[in-house]
Amino acid sequence: MSTSRRDLRIYAVGTKKPIIISYTDEHLSITSGSAIQVPLRQVIGAQHNGRSLEISYIWRKKTDPMTLIKLVGTVDDPDEPVLDAWITTLLHMAYEGVKRGRRLKVLINPHSGTKKGVSIFNKTVEPILRAADCSLDVIHTERAGHAYEIAKTMSLDYDAIVIISGDGLIHEVMNGFAHHEQPVNAFKIPIAPVPTGSGNGLSLNILGMADGFDVCAAALNVVKGLPMKVDVFSFTQNGKRTISFMSQALGLAADLDIGTDNLRWMGEARFTYGFFRGLVQFKSCPIELSYKAAELDKDKMLDSVQNRKTKTTSDSANDQEGTALPALKYSTDDEGWSVLSEPLLYVYAGKGPYVGRDLMAFPASLPDDGLIDIAAQLVSSRTEVLLNFAGAPKGEHYWKENLKYIKAHAYRVKPLAPKGAVAVDGEVFPLEEFQVETHQGLATLLSPYGHYAAEPPPRPKTST
Repeated sequence: MSTSRRDLRIYAVGTKKPIIISYTDEHLSITSGSAIQVPLRQVIGAQHNGRSLEISYIWRKKTDPMTLIKLVGTVDDPDEPVLDAWITTLLHMAYEGVKRGRRLKVLINPHSGTKKGVSIFNKTVEPILRAADCSLDVIHTERAGHAYEIAKTMSLDYDAIVIISGDGLIHEVMNGFAHHEQPVNAFKIPIAPVPTGSGNGLSLNILGMADGFDVCAAALNVVKGLPMKVDVFSFTQNGKRTISFMSQALGLAADLDIGTDNLRWMGEARFTYGFFRGLVQFKSCPIELSYKAAELDKDKMLDSVQNRKTKTTSDSANDQEGTALPALKYSTDDEGWSVLSEPLLYVYAGKGPYVGRDLMAFPASLPDDGLIDIAAQLVSSRTEVLLNFAGAPKGEHYWKENLKYIKAHAYRVKPLAPKGAVAVDGEVFPLEEFQVETHQGLATLLSPYGHYAAEPPPRPKTST
């Protein structure tokens, strides 16, 4: 075997049938009778001990979930220097542009969603990270606010922070970063979610509908994903500032989230239950909604989404400067505020297309445009709202005339009734006056694509 060759002949344990392993610039080929091609991005490890060779990769059979495969065999030619060179070249190509052996802070919420986070990590996620030679600092959260305390005081020499939970733990980590002694630097540590919660909206936005609930795909993103800058929000109420990374919900949108918090055992089905329960009650959302508009044309918004996917880097990829959180920019005395005066059933505002598998709430959302997407459902009829819900998984309700969709720099809400609640990233806040504004590119996620993995809803023949 010469040093220029990219193929090996091995024999699997207990068999004399040869397996030919080779690689190109794009694939690892494994041939034993039939052949399979593994994209190099899915190759995560290779090592040998004498003539024994082990190659680790992530594989998907047709439409099945991804799984970790370890191919072990005896090398036909035991020339050790050549075998070392073969492995070194393979791993160099498989990790091109990506640091190998990442140092990871791993937070596991044992009580998230259906409470399977610990077993999922032990059986599925950890073996992938170990095969990729990652260094792991694992902590099981013990109470509400524990992740906040960890993020607030953690050292900043990790390559990523891995969240084995739902979106609630990410909210804690973001706010811990905000109160770190070096908040801007803390936000530069990429966050990588592994979906074990109920909604897993962030994971859906990063990995897409097909892989958003696939923990192997999420673990592969931990190993091979690249940093992607994302906007976050300051939610300010009664002088207190809270960081929000996903959504703020009022009316029916809040009821289907915080109103079903006691039904987490149902998984994501609790949101559907909450929607139909709210539809029966059909209560209006008595608020005054004001906003600093950036764009109101739905066609132009989706054009921006398509254009973003053709770019390899973010316009806001420059690191934030300074050590303190960005100052708040907007006040109630500023000019340029518009008011939405029509009666509303709900208001949903946020970042990232998906908030759950059954709801693409913000189809025109971009990770780093410095804007917040606001979806305000006008009070119409139960039938109309139910028809909107039928197309919600693909965001088709976006085009409905009774859904006002606004891209804004900031917005504020003034309640017109004494009762109610606001859901901020799924956390409960009182329905009292508040304001939200955007901080462009402040936080960082690991992403396989550099943009949200969601296909915007197709335009109707005559868009509204």
